[in-house]
Amino acid sequence: MRKTVGLMGAAAVVVAFLAAPAVAADMGARAPAYKAAPVDYWSPWMIRVRAIGVLPRDAGTVDQIPGAGLAYSDAIVPELDITYFFTRNIAAELILGVTRHDIDGTGALTGVPAGSTWLLPPTLTLQYHFTDLGAFKPYVGVGVNYTIPFSTSAAGGVVTQLSVGNAFGVAAQIGFDYMLTANWGVNVDVKKLWLDPTWSANNGALTGHTHLDPWLVGAGITYRFGGPVLAKY
Repeated sequence: MRKTVGLMGAAAVVVAFLAAPAVAADMGARAPAYKAAPVDYWSPWMIRVRAIGVLPRDAGTVDQIPGAGLAYSDAIVPELDITYFFTRNIAAELILGVTRHDIDGTGALTGVPAGSTWLLPPTLTLQYHFTDLGAFKPYVGVGVNYTIPFSTSAAGGVVTQLSVGNAFGVAAQIGFDYMLTANWGVNVDVKKLWLDPTWSANNGALTGHTHLDPWLVGAGITYRFGGPVLAKY
């Protein structure tokens, strides 16, 4: 009897030893593999860096000289744009940059240089973005501009002193982003500003209006903050 019990105990030990690897393998096969979830979040911020061509309208008035007008040189400058999305479709964009323009007489003052000025024209637009066209994301916008001339200088000769006043204006905008990745894209943008600042020269002996009304035509790079979901904004 004792011999039989001993044999049964030994057999149980052998069976348990042989079964242990199988149990361990089964536990390893059933253990769930952990995989970190992708970071995927919506951010309202977007920035663009553009090169823009500033193309003023060659028009203006000289109150004291009938038939005289003004012309302004074109400019190519860098521009920084900061956009904030209130929703997937509605956004506000702040446009920052500076431009320099030469001012010359036309008509009765043809050939007479007036001087030059720098313009700081911060522009704020409210935009609607179309978001159901895949990577192609067009938008339209309207807004306001406040132009601040600075470092204005007279050309000398006929014009010995020159100043240009600050001015509010209206802005209209159309453009598109084409997203190459979730965050990076290219941008094309066209804006029209309606600006009519006053000017004076020679300590008020000459006065008038500078009908700038420039077109701003730009292209550049877009960066949209946030995770991959932002490609669908």
